Amino acid sequence: MHPKLKETLDRFYREYNLKSRIEHDPIEFPHRYKKPEDIEIAGLIASSLAYGKVTLFKPVINKILSITSLNGSLQEFIINFELSKDSKLFSGIKYRFNSEKEIIGLIYFIKSALIEYGSLKNLFYSFYNSGDKNITNALTGFVKYFISLDMSAVYDKKGQTVGIKQFFPSPAEGSACKRLNLYLRWMVRSDDSVDFGIWNKIPPSKLIIPLDTHMARICTHLGLTHHKTTGWKMAEEITDNLKILAPKDPVKYDFALCHLGISGECPPNKDKEKCDVCSLKDICK
Repeated sequence: MHPKLKETLDRFYREYNLKSRIEHDPIEFPHRYKKPEDIEIAGLIASSLAYGKVTLFKPVINKILSITSLNGSLQEFIINFELSKDSKLFSGIKYRFNSEKEIIGLIYFIKSALIEYGSLKNLFYSFYNSGDKNITNALTGFVKYFISLDMSAVYDKKGQTVGIKQFFPSPAEGSACKRLNLYLRWMVRSDDSVDFGIWNKIPPSKLIIPLDTHMARICTHLGLTHHKTTGWKMAEEITDNLKILAPKDPVKYDFALCHLGISGECPPNKDKEKCDVCSLKDICK
């Protein structure tokens, strides 16, 4: 790694205006809520649909949360959700790979978790072992729980659709699980004005970087990975290297680095004009 990597990344993290980017990020949605039980539900819904262009997924998430928060309490709506009566509220709502029924299925799955475990936090905790190196095993169990739920009440058939599986990819299958790791970052970290830190049984050191194409490209330029394929192994390698710089909180750089890509400040192809003014130019390959 570059000898100035830690110094440069720490300065970049301190100087990056994190708050100004919240409105351009799906974390905007759980920030609308005050109660931890509502924050964790809004977070899972928002992160599950946070793929593609921000301008496209935000209206869909906004519509879903507007419906589920009509009476103020998101948790109350989910627990009292009845397929026969309430499914019609989501009529016509779909997004890319996820149909109307799959969005209803997501609500139904969250209800199942709340009824059985009391909260999404308790569900995740049931798979968490403090002796594990990171959250790989806990996330695998969390995903397996949802994928194993009976969907026949929603679809009149057993088994999960491709769209439902897209909500819940697994580390066991090599997926980077970007959106689920994003959700976990929101729930676990609390060191700045962005994340919530409401799942405080899990230390931030156990998290895995939320890896998408932006992060894969930027982290490759920074020498944080040698993997060529965007998947769980690359995410672990990047996280392990960031742990050398920040052992207690390796994913703290994620929000700022990701938005460097989302904002276009770090374009897919090198742009001399933008590269010359980039805060990371001295450590970028």
